[in-house]
Amino acid sequence: MPKVTLLQWQMLAAVADHGGFAKAADVVHRSPSTLNHAIHKIEEQLGVVLFEPKGRQVVLTEAGGLLLRRARQLIENAASLEDVAERLAGGLEAEVSLAVDQIFPTDALAEALTRFSDAFPHVRVQLHETVLNGAVEMLYEGRADLAISGIDAQGFLGQPVVDVAFIAVAHPRHPLHQLQRELDLRDLERHRQLVTRDSAVRHRLDAGWLKAEQRWTLSHLSTTIDMLERGLGFAWVPEPRIHAALREGRLKALPLRAGGVRRASLQMIYKDVDGAGPATRALADELMVGVTSTCPRDTLPPVPNSSMQPNE
Repeated sequence: MPKVTLLQWQMLAAVADHGGFAKAADVVHRSPSTLNHAIHKIEEQLGVVLFEPKGRQVVLTEAGGLLLRRARQLIENAASLEDVAERLAGGLEAEVSLAVDQIFPTDALAEALTRFSDAFPHVRVQLHETVLNGAVEMLYEGRADLAISGIDAQGFLGQPVVDVAFIAVAHPRHPLHQLQRELDLRDLERHRQLVTRDSAVRHRLDAGWLKAEQRWTLSHLSTTIDMLERGLGFAWVPEPRIHAALREGRLKALPLRAGGVRRASLQMIYKDVDGAGPATRALADELMVGVTSTCPRDTLPPVPNSSMQPNE
C-alpha cells in the first residue's frame, strides 16, 4: 500500500501553490495545523524535506519540487478517473465502434474525430475502414455502433451524408492515355483493372469489375491508388482521395465516351438509434459537421424539412 495518501499529496500541492499554510488552508478549507501535520507526515514517511522557510513563506526544496511534479500527475489522473466514472454513471459509453467505408472523405473523418476527441477525451474509438458491404456486415453482426456505407442495410434506416464521385483514372503514361481518343468498354477490357476487395466476409459483393482480361484485387483503397500512380492499371476511385494526384498530374482521368464518372451516396446508420449512448450520438453529429465543413456543397444531401431524427 502507498505510504502517502492522495489527500496528503493534494495538501502538498496546495501549500506549494499558495506559498504557506495559512493561505492554503483558506483555499482547501482545512486548518493550518492540519496542513502542517500532513506535510510533516509525508516528510517522516518518505525521509525527505519538502519545504524550507523563505521570509514569511515556505518554498519547495529540490526534492519537494520533484515529488510535487509527480504528485500533480497523480492528482490529475485521479480527477480524470472520477470524471470517467461520472460519465459512465450517466450512461456514457467507454468505447464507440465506427465502421466507415474507405471512400468517405478523409478530411471530414479527421475533423470529426478531432472534435470528438476534444469533447470526449476518455471515450475510446474503434475505427474500422471498410469496403463495400463491410460496414453493413458489421451492423448485422452487432460489431459497429455506427456505420457509414453506400450499401443499403436491410432492417436499418440510414441518414444521407454525402455523395462521392468515382473517376476512372490511370497514370498519364498508361497505354490507355496513349491512344489519344475517346475510350469505350472494349478498350478497357484489354488492360488491367484494379479493384478494391469487399471487406465483408459473409455478405461479400463483387462490384465494379468490367470483365477485363487482367484484374488485381486489392484490400485497401490506398494500395489501389499507389498502384495506379505506379502505372500498374486503371480503376474508378473516389475523387476526394485523388484530388491532389489529379491536380499534380500523378493521375489523369480516362477520356471515356460514357461512364467515366460514377456516384455513390453514403448514408449514416445506427446499430440502434434508440439505444445509442451520448458518445455515439455526438460522434454522429461531428461526422455530419465534418462533411458540411470540408465537402463541396453540391455533394451534400438536401436539408430535410422535418425534425425527424435519423432511423426514426
